Amino acid sequence: MNYSTIKKVVASSLLSVATLAATAQETTTTSTSSATVFGGRSQYRTWSIGVNGGVLAPIVPFGTNDYNDWDANFGYGLFIKKQLAPSFALKLDAHRGKLSGTYDTNDGRTPGSGSFETDLDYAVSLKGVVNVGTVSFLSRQKNVGFFVQAGAGLTGYSPDANDRTELFIPVGAGINFKLGEVVAFNLGYDMNFLDADNLDNTWRNGASNKDKWSYGYAGLEFTLGNKSKPSLQWSNPVALMYDELKDPTLRQEVEALKTRVSTLENTVNQLSADADGDGVSDRFDKCPGTPAGTVVDGAGCPLVIPTADSTAAGQYGTIQFEFDSSVLKTSSYPTLDKVSSDLRANSSSVLSLEGHASAEGSDEYNMSLSRDRANSVKTYLVNSGVDANRLNVKAYGESRPVASNTTEEGRMQNRRVEIK
Repeated sequence: MNYSTIKKVVASSLLSVATLAATAQETTTTSTSSATVFGGRSQYRTWSIGVNGGVLAPIVPFGTNDYNDWDANFGYGLFIKKQLAPSFALKLDAHRGKLSGTYDTNDGRTPGSGSFETDLDYAVSLKGVVNVGTVSFLSRQKNVGFFVQAGAGLTGYSPDANDRTELFIPVGAGINFKLGEVVAFNLGYDMNFLDADNLDNTWRNGASNKDKWSYGYAGLEFTLGNKSKPSLQWSNPVALMYDELKDPTLRQEVEALKTRVSTLENTVNQLSADADGDGVSDRFDKCPGTPAGTVVDGAGCPLVIPTADSTAAGQYGTIQFEFDSSVLKTSSYPTLDKVSSDLRANSSSVLSLEGHASAEGSDEYNMSLSRDRANSVKTYLVNSGVDANRLNVKAYGESRPVASNTTEEGRMQNRRVEIK
């Protein structure tokens, strides 16, 4: 075997780890972000690229070979990866190098030379990568992670004077070490199963004994994107959920919500009686016994629908939101309950829900955020009994500020939904 090559690879890998680990000592906490448990992938960095080098050998740990001895040769590769969830990613992987070995020419094998050398021009594959665990699962940050991967690919190689192209199946496992917010160190081992029996320029043991090769490597992975966002690969959803639940403001809102739900349940039980079926509880019905189908107001009395000439658009005000959030505040519930009550009392009314955002982020993102905010208001009203067809959602992004975006006070006013 070519042990000098192995020594060079190991030495260079250890040197890289030592250098980057020393640099990474300065990074002790995750980058500041506004990530939330159900905020979606847009709040994370999900793309990464990597380079690696290691040992190529024409064997895997099991099965038979067409030769007596094999060599270890240097190989190198690169990849690009898209993280779809903390536990799963898709990776476009490629590597190349040389495979070689020797065999006894007196045992009936063909061809008649005593060794083979195959140029592995390329091996490109698409893999699914599953993060299966971490030794730092009790820490707030995930710093070490184990993974398995498998896929399918295409390889081009030259075992003789002819170039060949074949399909292959890669299966492997490895471990990642987080060195910082951008850089990680990878160790891995892939077994590659070729859909042919000519990689070693030798044919023996029947057509079912197809060739294979392995690639053991060490390399670096670089996470792309805005450094203010955390990497999805290293995110810890449990720690993130804990951060949200321990926040005093959120806990107060949760407790207030519990109280409100309990109160509403008691109120619903008290208001369940409605003898005339007009939708107004007997307790508050000032006009009991109205005929079936009569349109009534909030007091249960017949409603006089105003004509088109006498109506005018009224504005209930605005519903405010936190930075980069479309979640309704509990302080908005009384206003929305009033809107719901008025709409159910007047079946001819139609509302316009106009979503807006402050100027942080891109125009496209803010347009989507303003639409989500307006839809949050619509969902609340629909859940309270309002027909969805009477609610028109409009999104304006950051295009219609009501205050200056140069101050936090102004930006807070711009994070809103106007109800008209």
